[in-house]
Amino acid sequence: MAETVRKPSVSWVVMLGAGLAVVSALVLVAAPVGYRVGILPLRTALQTFLRWGAYGGIAAAVVSLAGLVVTLMRPRDARRGILVAAISLLVGLALVGIPGRFRLGPPKPPIHDITTDTQEPPQYVTVLPLRVNAPNTTVYGGEKIAAQQRAAYPDLQPLMLNVAPRQAFDRALEAVREMGWELVAADAAAGRIEATDTTFWFGFKDDVVIRVRPADAGSRVDVRSLSRVGGGDAGTNAKRIRAYLDALRS
Repeated sequence: MAETVRKPSVSWVVMLGAGLAVVSALVLVAAPVGYRVGILPLRTALQTFLRWGAYGGIAAAVVSLAGLVVTLMRPRDARRGILVAAISLLVGLALVGIPGRFRLGPPKPPIHDITTDTQEPPQYVTVLPLRVNAPNTTVYGGEKIAAQQRAAYPDLQPLMLNVAPRQAFDRALEAVREMGWELVAADAAAGRIEATDTTFWFGFKDDVVIRVRPADAGSRVDVRSLSRVGGGDAGTNAKRIRAYLDALRS
């Protein structure tokens, strides 16, 4: 009776790396999902689930790399699991990058209210009822906030346009639509546009107000972006204003 030939099994190190990658992915997904459905408090989602998901991603990447090395050292006909180890390694690295994106670059100041005019910030009007339960108020923090913004984002300045205020307003409104924000109000007479942007992962609601005023022979456009929750925004509001001004310039 012929003896059954057993195929070489996948290394347990490779399987461990794959398991860690799966568990870490589930933990990271649970952070935004849990917050959105109201199961997880924001602090727990950000500081516990994201952190441990990233730690798990690191562990998955390290173990998967070891599994890949072990597998490559086997005889050619026994190198099962190379694909699994490689995929787990890439997944682990990707998982580290998701929470890591909030910490890339220079440290961001713990502020959540950014504006191109720190002396006379544009004011929210129509959006106020939507923020009635928001922890963060629309009252600007004054020079303390302005100083931190100038140090971290010195490039954020008013945009001067060589067109009449009404034409500048129309362009500003069109740029809001291009950004995909939810339009809340567009008051041409007051030169004010209000909108809400929803972040991808956690669904944070951040409110934007654009002010258009006459200036010299043209118009001046100021933008303010304010988070409803959170002490710091990891640079999100500044990034949003830059993207909007770039869209308006083009």
